[in-house]
Amino acid sequence: MRPVNIYMEANPNPNSMKFVVNFMLLQDGVSFDYPNVESAEQSPLAQELFKLPYVDRVFYMSNFVTVTKKEEVEWQEIQEEIKSVIKPYLENEKPLILEELDKDPLFDENDSEVVKKIKGILDEYIRPAVEQDGGAIGFSSFADGIVTVNLQGSCSGCPASTVTLKNGIENLLKQMLPNEVKEVVAEEG
Repeated sequence: MRPVNIYMEANPNPNSMKFVVNFMLLQDGVSFDYPNVESAEQSPLAQELFKLPYVDRVFYMSNFVTVTKKEEVEWQEIQEEIKSVIKPYLENEKPLILEELDKDPLFDENDSEVVKKIKGILDEYIRPAVEQDGGAIGFSSFADGIVTVNLQGSCSGCPASTVTLKNGIENLLKQMLPNEVKEVVAEEG
């Protein structure tokens, strides 16, 4: 059995908690977001977590699993039960996901130069901060000066995500690419 240590880390979304483990779960920049049990078909661990009636969303990235709970329960009531699902699963070295990854999810050689720059800024400046809060940001599209991103994990539904999007991400992209970027919006999901 693999030795697994888990500690919990709060983040700006009061309904989500990061369960950080002592090893990497996924390669850098790769994440999986499961907003419901149906979307978790390729993730046995997420399916197990969704069996808990208070689990609303499951997200994996780097060395952590972010769980978003229903509002009516408190973390003190459920955190040990969540850990008791994650820890033995990882100790037994079961697969986190069943699907294969064949390319870097962030970069595509067919991207325009502006899109490559936007993705580079998101990867270097934005992703580490968002990841620290238990979430992820993904590039969706760029058209007519508007960058569309998707917020995953604890960022999805977080009360602070609009402030982060406008005051952080949009300001940085407009400052670094003033002639190209006019606005940043988040797609629903």
